[in-house]
Amino acid sequence: MTTRHERQERQQQRIGSGFGVLSAADDVLDGVGLSGKAALVTGGYSGLGLEITRALVRAGAHVIVPARRPGAAREALRGTDRVEVQELDLADQDSVRRFADRFLATHRTLDILINNAGVMACPETRVGPGGAWESHFAVNHLGHFALVNRLYPALSPGTARVVSVASSGHFLSDIRWSDPHFHEGYDRWLAYAQSKTANALFAVHLNSLSTADTGIRAFSVHPGSILTPLQRHIPREEQLAQGWMSADGTPAQGFKTPAQGAATAVWAATSPLLDAHGGAYCQDCDIAEPATTDDMLIGGVKPWATDPESAARLWQLSAELTELGDLAG
Repeated sequence: MTTRHERQERQQQRIGSGFGVLSAADDVLDGVGLSGKAALVTGGYSGLGLEITRALVRAGAHVIVPARRPGAAREALRGTDRVEVQELDLADQDSVRRFADRFLATHRTLDILINNAGVMACPETRVGPGGAWESHFAVNHLGHFALVNRLYPALSPGTARVVSVASSGHFLSDIRWSDPHFHEGYDRWLAYAQSKTANALFAVHLNSLSTADTGIRAFSVHPGSILTPLQRHIPREEQLAQGWMSADGTPAQGFKTPAQGAATAVWAATSPLLDAHGGAYCQDCDIAEPATTDDMLIGGVKPWATDPESAARLWQLSAELTELGDLAG
């Protein structure tokens, strides 16, 4: 009998996409026609998200960009055609509900939904009911969990893709089942890491819930190491000490440009090669293989980030916290 671990490893095998670590988003979308398609990209106005938005627009898509700071988003996207900005704060479940209600009222459909927005290594911050939720888990995971659940009826049956931007940061932590909100001993890096494991597990279980009727596929992606505004909470001195950049600000060897970092997300959102691989964790425009080292720059995926039982358990926990039950579709 095939073990659960063997099934996970079989899922996480490269498929030979023809692209690689240096591919940029425009390379991946060259010849891909997205005219008439609608995409939603959270955080699609800064850093990696801005590159994703621009690439999808150049391929012909209409892109909705939910933003906590709509004014800043409109300024960043000034001159970009076929983009609309709507207000959304992923840390606020009421804001998520209002955004979804407004969108569903338009009776439009979504072909691509990319969960890109996130926070990294923040000072301890409490949000949610009574300030009980740790902010990384609340924003990076629970906000997107609620958004996708509420927008599920708008996802195009048979073709829609949901892509969650995870990270090799998941190497540092499985889900902390006994204390996911760090009520005891906050650690900003472990908080970020747990949220990135949650992003990957979310894709695993969302994909498992897809039926023959819906045909919706979900994936998680590691975009690579990239210097973007995501690192705004990390002092320059710490980034230098970590070896992320040289003294003049040049990114370290092995770091990608934002355009290269955006490539795996748009590949996962569009490539027909992934039709039979829903739930996979991807990197460098291919399915990632199981991690054989703890070197996050090499990447791969740890077993706790693709485990279907953990994915189902996290889904149940998230549904309880957000007071959302089954998918609305």
